[in-house]
Order: sequence, then structure tokens, then C-alpha cells
Amino acid sequence: MDVLIHLFVGLHIIGIAALLGGFLTQMKAMGQGTARFVPGMLHGALTMLVTGVALVGLNQAQGAQINTIKIGIKLALLIVILGLVYVKRDEERIDKAQFGLVGALTATNIFIAVLWT
Repeated sequence: MDVLIHLFVGLHIIGIAALLGGFLTQMKAMGQGTARFVPGMLHGALTMLVTGVALVGLNQAQGAQINTIKIGIKLALLIVILGLVYVKRDEERIDKAQFGLVGALTATNIFIAVLWT
């Protein structure tokens, strides 16, 4: 079971890397007002959602205590990120504030995961 949990943690990290990497590659374009949500950002957010749910289930199956408040906050942030990226995925230009919000929420999600123990 530990190997499976570690596999999903790795996939979860790949998802966050795709989301954050897509944001970071568009930062120069964001300054010029031509940023857009690349497909990798949507796929990364979906990967985070699926692997996060799987991780909660696997940890509960092992009898581990789950911090449901932390998971709930992270899930709420991810749903907002997914909503923004999904709705605006076909637009050629994204408003700077909306694009920046996705980056800020992604960074917040990372810091919650790492710092909230």
C-alpha cells in the first residue's frame, strides 16, 4: 500500500508542476497582456484532483488520520483554479487579474500542503 501511496504522491507533484509550470511560462505574456491558459495547466489541475482524492482514500484505507479542514481548503482552492482554467481555456487572452489569481491560488495550495502540519 505504501508503494501505491508514494506513486500517487509522485503523480500529484507532477500535476502541480504542470499547473505551476504552465503559469510560469506565461508570465512574460501576462505582462504584455497576451497570456492564455495552456492545456497543460488544465491537465495538471485535473491530475491534482484525481490523485488528491486517491491519496485521501488510500490514507483512510490505511487508518491514517486525515486533516479534513486542510484537505477541504485545498480542494476548494483547486476547484476555483479548475473552474477558471476550464472556462477560459479557449480564450486567446486572459485578463491579468484572473491569470494572476490562478498563480496565486496555486502557490497558496502548495504552501498549505507544505507548511500546514
